[in-house]
Amino acid sequence: MTDKLLEKLEQFMPVLISAVIVFMIGATVIKLLTKGLAKALKRSKVDPTAHDFLVSLVRSLMYVLLVIIVLSMLSVPMTSIIATLSAAGLAIGLALQSSLSNVAGGFIIMFSQPFHAGDFVEINGVTGTVTGITVLYTRLLTIDNKAVLIPNGTVSASTIINYTQEDLRRLDMRFSIDYKADHRLAQQLVYQVLENEPLALDSPDPPSVVMCEHSASAIKLLAKVWVKSDKYWELNYSLLEKVKDAFDKNGISIPYDQLDVHISSDPDGES
Repeated sequence: MTDKLLEKLEQFMPVLISAVIVFMIGATVIKLLTKGLAKALKRSKVDPTAHDFLVSLVRSLMYVLLVIIVLSMLSVPMTSIIATLSAAGLAIGLALQSSLSNVAGGFIIMFSQPFHAGDFVEINGVTGTVTGITVLYTRLLTIDNKAVLIPNGTVSASTIINYTQEDLRRLDMRFSIDYKADHRLAQQLVYQVLENEPLALDSPDPPSVVMCEHSASAIKLLAKVWVKSDKYWELNYSLLEKVKDAFDKNGISIPYDQLDVHISSDPDGES
């Protein structure tokens, strides 16, 4: 029996070695092809957001094909391969439902295109710049340079806020002034700051300043101005500084939150 086993092993060894060699060569070819695909996608007009997704998807499919070829070389019947893959697919599908939903979510993102690479978005409470989409995850880079991977299934089911999809955004800013201050002068000062601000745009609507609220401690002025999306925060910080300087020069005070307490005496004279 030992002799027969050794004889079969001796007959099988060349086939096994050939299969191993084919697998190694195939893996090398897949690596080269995926690198070539990545370079070709960079030169193509395909949306950069889809590059990582397509490369990872093609890589996975080629590895599945390579495994089938190797099993065929080992004389594993194709019907057995199909049956094994079907059973494995069912088992994996049940075990990895969330992962499969992420793959499906990736396809949904690719077709609906709610954002592109380089867009600044908010997804599921996370804010950052989109750097790519893989088969399972969408990658965001936060302002403080942290990489955040969000499952594609979560992305496709979440509310997505895209801050840079449109060329223009409207900046709404509230400024508080004291009740004793001259609110008309304050409005005029804010408007002058907006008129002299090079980042502020006159279209689609010119800048405006209105009184918007009588709060507990202050009168609030609302300034509305259009700006290019990539200059939004630059204008925001500039207006904060320039309006404060204008208020200080003209005696317009910005009040602290305050609470007036009135103490009344009871009829017996006790407070």
